[in-house]
Amino acid sequence: MDEKHQHNVFGKKPIDYILEPINRFLAVESAGGIVLLSAAAVALILANSSLSDAYFAFWKTKVGFSFGSFSFIHSLQHWVSDGLMAIFFFTVGLEVKRELVIGELSDFNRAILPVAAAVGGMLFPAIFYLYFQAGEAGEAGWGIPMATDIAFVVGILAVLGSRVPQILRVFLLSLAIVDDIGAILVIAIAYTEQIFFVPLFTAFGALLIMFLLQKLGARSFAVYTLLGIIVWFGFHESGVHATIAGVILGLMTPTKSLVNKGVFTNILSRVQATLHGEKWDTAKHRGTKIRNFQRLSREVVSPLEYLEDALHPWSSFVIMPVFALANAGVVINISLFSHPISLSIMIGLVAGKVIGIVLLTWLAVRFFTKKLPEGLSWPVVTGGGFLGGIGFTMAMFIAGLALDSALLDPAKIGIIGGSLVAAILGVGILLFSLKNPKSLS
Repeated sequence: MDEKHQHNVFGKKPIDYILEPINRFLAVESAGGIVLLSAAAVALILANSSLSDAYFAFWKTKVGFSFGSFSFIHSLQHWVSDGLMAIFFFTVGLEVKRELVIGELSDFNRAILPVAAAVGGMLFPAIFYLYFQAGEAGEAGWGIPMATDIAFVVGILAVLGSRVPQILRVFLLSLAIVDDIGAILVIAIAYTEQIFFVPLFTAFGALLIMFLLQKLGARSFAVYTLLGIIVWFGFHESGVHATIAGVILGLMTPTKSLVNKGVFTNILSRVQATLHGEKWDTAKHRGTKIRNFQRLSREVVSPLEYLEDALHPWSSFVIMPVFALANAGVVINISLFSHPISLSIMIGLVAGKVIGIVLLTWLAVRFFTKKLPEGLSWPVVTGGGFLGGIGFTMAMFIAGLALDSALLDPAKIGIIGGSLVAAILGVGILLFSLKNPKSLS
């Protein structure tokens, strides 16, 4: 039901005058990138202002609970990185499964180009980084320049508007999904130092129960949420990064609806007849009947589609901006731009990304598809390759896992600087290419 119909049914309330402009803004495709960029800017401003000490102290505030001898207390920053980001990774898992089952990655011919581009876009930045950092203190940060921040990329494409061909959007979104899979594997394999098996087995036990419940046809969100919390806690205590739990849970979410359209239409007709009849006013257990109808309504779409739609606004407009607020703050020091780690990350994001994406795309065309899809050209692919070098959220996340605190500031400077340069070059090349008809031939 859209806003207009809601107002017709419920009447327009004073709160609607506040919520309407907010909802219109949230519906704008570039809104997520705008909010994320604003949060990062606020973090940078606070970190370089007279409130700097208070800003950093706030995120170190300890929060948690204890029960007898058991204590579960961590900093706010830790709760954001391991707790809220697990929900973000859950939405990533949902997106990955959707693409693999019914999306662009479900068909080999459509998937080969973005998969190849993503592999190149992960491999070459890591190679470039290791070329400069192998054997150095920052060697473990090779995963930092591998990631693409799709929120910023989508925001930029939205700002460029209708001049951007739809095939480029699909190409970059599919690339980003594969990129996310690579980042998840890097986090799970490369940045897990020690494993405690008892909590890990507890997590897998909860996952097994979830699997069995799915086979039995259980659809209770409350039960699955409780089991999901147990899975998250098990991963958190095992030494495997807790966000991996979110990915696994997302990949386990069913993609099929329980009620098909025809059955629901029949049920809707019967409900409509009941509501219009006189018996409804005197019927018993009306609350139960309404709840059953709500459940049937929800089951017309798959759990994956329902959860992705419900969680995406929270992920884009709450979780990622809060993560940026907690992690993007760095004291700007001009000398940090020439720090070896900063330079290695910037080179990886700017040069490594575009070289890897263009080269592997060319190889995929050469040996598989024989030509680029209609609407793509090599200048456009190059511009998209530079946009792939915008590696903010996931890059910051991996930096926090990979590097000691003493090396985080130059890493953040490298991520911010490299992403900014990549964005400027990508937008510039796309504006020129999409204005010039010869570039599309």
